[in-house]
Amino acid sequence: MDWGNVTAEDLIDALREVDWSSPPRPLAEFFSRFTVPRSSSKWNSRLKCNLYYYRTNYFLLIVSVLILGFLRRPLAIVAALLTALSIAFLNDSFAGTFSEKVTRTVRQFSPHLAAKMRPPLTPVIRGRPSAKRAIYICGRPRWVFVLVFSSASFFLWFVSAGLLTVLWALAIGLLATILHASFRTPNLKARLNTFREEFRAVWRNYSEL
Repeated sequence: MDWGNVTAEDLIDALREVDWSSPPRPLAEFFSRFTVPRSSSKWNSRLKCNLYYYRTNYFLLIVSVLILGFLRRPLAIVAALLTALSIAFLNDSFAGTFSEKVTRTVRQFSPHLAAKMRPPLTPVIRGRPSAKRAIYICGRPRWVFVLVFSSASFFLWFVSAGLLTVLWALAIGLLATILHASFRTPNLKARLNTFREEFRAVWRNYSEL
């Protein structure tokens, strides 16, 4: 795999497969040796290589800038949490797990109320359960929770006037990431990491034969 020919879609797919629990690179390494790329192809290859190698550092950088932006708008923190929760409800696994945990907690205090929070029975078509079953959260259709949390988050974004602040913070974080990845000269570790990913790509293609 030639990193100079890697597309943005390939990079996004690779970032989805990496282990984000790995610790960030040391700051002494992160802030050392900056040079101007000599050509657009060198810049393109350097940018993609650094984005993959320093992915955890860039993630922490963007989160830190966002936190500073949130500190100016406390209500924006709640709005962001509600927005993230409404998006998470669109995932079937998360919605089911969330519903089970809430129902289990409510059952400890009110078994009668927990019984009402059970999802309706799956319809049976020709003796078999329907494959297209709707997702329910606490006995209610999922879209109800998505609509309620989305509306609440939109109201809090509007009241706190924090959306513009968060967008500016996100833009600053992304700009700092692009600038660093553009001028940070890849060291030996980054190049070895690139060679390792190239070997994995070759091995993956070989195993699929």
